[in-house]
Amino acid sequence: MVDEKKIVTALDEVITKKKERKFKQTLELVVNFRGIDFNKPENRLNLEVPLPAGRGKEVDVVVFAEGQLATDAKKAGIKQVFSKDEMEEIAKDKRKMKKLANENRFLADPKLMVVVGKTFGQVLGSRGKMPKPIIGNINDLINRTKRSVIIRSKGKYMPVVHIPVGTEEMNKDDLMKNIHAVMESIKTKVQEQNIKEIYLKFTMGEPIKIR
Repeated sequence: MVDEKKIVTALDEVITKKKERKFKQTLELVVNFRGIDFNKPENRLNLEVPLPAGRGKEVDVVVFAEGQLATDAKKAGIKQVFSKDEMEEIAKDKRKMKKLANENRFLADPKLMVVVGKTFGQVLGSRGKMPKPIIGNINDLINRTKRSVIIRSKGKYMPVVHIPVGTEEMNKDDLMKNIHAVMESIKTKVQEQNIKEIYLKFTMGEPIKIR
């Protein structure tokens, strides 16, 4: 998709031009598309990509579960685990519900998905954050969720995606691994001619063009 040397050159320039900030900046891969009508469901991007070297920062995960699944989630280090009754109680407080919806990722017991829809569906759905059903080993799913990014298109008139691929504290080799993983995932869905431009940038930094 892109010459390796161009990625390395862009990454070096982004790192060189980076200015110190009072927070840990995220490295973003920005991809502009052309010739794709994202209003058509079959064209929309909705990809989950596990980053080989991880996100470089802690990702908050909220779990909706009861019984053994709830216990397992807490043992895995999840601090916010909510039962059906707790979900319904939170849903009565719109401010609290919206605050919770700002968390990064959500997982849910498949048996509670209907309850999630009734209580949090509108708020999470509008943010593209509906929970993934917990199927299989919950520890593996939590670990995968914490190191994954979501690539999601936002409509015909916003043909661009911003994807976090690490932080300024990560080494260049790890950032390269993550960039490749994201680009390979996009390549499975989008043809070469439909990719107009690709940039790298830190949160507050200047975008550097790869192609």
